[in-house]
Amino acid sequence: MIALFAALALASSPAESDGLFRYKKDEQSRWASPENRSAAKGAGGRENKGAKGHAWDRMQPGEAYALADVKGAGTIDRIWITIDDRSPEALRGLKLEAFWDGAATPAVSVPFGDFFLHGAGEMVPMETALFASPEGRSFVSYVPMPFRQSARIVLTNDNAKSVNIFYDIDYRALTAQPADALYFHASWSRNRATTPGQDFRILPRIQGHGRFLGTSVTVLTNPAFEKSWWGEGEVKVRLDGDGRDPTLVGTGTEDYIGTAWGQGAYVNRYQGAPIASWDVGGRWTF
Repeated sequence: MIALFAALALASSPAESDGLFRYKKDEQSRWASPENRSAAKGAGGRENKGAKGHAWDRMQPGEAYALADVKGAGTIDRIWITIDDRSPEALRGLKLEAFWDGAATPAVSVPFGDFFLHGAGEMVPMETALFASPEGRSFVSYVPMPFRQSARIVLTNDNAKSVNIFYDIDYRALTAQPADALYFHASWSRNRATTPGQDFRILPRIQGHGRFLGTSVTVLTNPAFEKSWWGEGEVKVRLDGDGRDPTLVGTGTEDYIGTAWGQGAYVNRYQGAPIASWDVGGRWTF
């Protein structure tokens, strides 16, 4: 079985070269949290006389919960979430969606664990340029997500039992977005059994211009093949009208993520394999 999500877009990197020391008069910091889901100015800390009074909410089975529902232009810079049930069922059974500028169709629709790079159903400490889980107990995104009119982040509980969620979503309110600001999109798919000799599609063909940020792939191997190495397939990227022959072609799965001669467990800033194990069958997330 292979499960993945692919992320697209973004006009700038998370840490702009001059972003830490230049005053930006048209930006204002906002946080959405369980007690202030609209991230309204001056609306935090009201429920317990200024102290923490509403740090979490309980999501019932089948519930769709708006983590943030904000109006106006802005850029989400950080999402932090933790949940009390981090089982494989919860990581796959929660669904994260993002809607930009009132769109009816989500630009992001990915199982919760997969979005935060925990596609194998097990959490390990990790930190990359865009995602982190410092001690394997939390879910952090640093992906900049611009919007021009509104942003709505929704978590849906498709599990059979309730789950408690703690979170904050941090963004900068802006007077307007630059014309070249790109929307963030993420795609997810699953194939329970690949076909030998046929390419596995990481990202469906998309239209328009943008920037590919990367992908997280999970592989659960078929016991019938025992410990044979599955990663010889090369990554292919077809660009701007490519037909049978792609523009970009790699040399192997482990080469695509920056390692070589097989694939052990490691995490670096721009690539990694947090899970790489033959225990209980082969399990890999990279």
